[in-house]
Amino acid sequence: MTLCTHNRECIFGHIIDGEMLPNEYGKIVRDEWHNLPNRYLNIGLDAIVVMPNHIHAIIVIHDVGAIHELPLRNDMAHRRRMLIPTIIGYVKMKTAKRINQCRNTTGIHVWQRNYHEHVIRDEDDLYRVREYINNNPFQWDMDSENPENIGTRR
Repeated sequence: MTLCTHNRECIFGHIIDGEMLPNEYGKIVRDEWHNLPNRYLNIGLDAIVVMPNHIHAIIVIHDVGAIHELPLRNDMAHRRRMLIPTIIGYVKMKTAKRINQCRNTTGIHVWQRNYHEHVIRDEDDLYRVREYINNNPFQWDMDSENPENIGTRR
């Protein structure tokens, strides 16, 4: 999963020498993410990194059987019952509420409207995605999500 902040605003902390230093808001996002298995018992968490204006994470779905969530339908009521959109909606709602309470800004957008998901299909893909997530802070200077690189996006 990749979730970006509203207008890609850097509100979760800073990267110094390839290390993400989360601020209070970044810690809220990290803590709420790590709490997800307590709310959704059929998931596990793998790699995660909270970056200044986005997060990358791997969610492991246990006992899924056949995947009934694909292909996506346009029926919003159906989409709201699906596990991944439900989890992402919960994370966005919970973190936005807590962050807005901290900064005394009720109702201000924290997150971009959508998110990016990628289904990991084998061990090689899992290894590649984990490496990408774990190395993301080291790549910040070249990251297309870094506001200093606007205009250089590939």
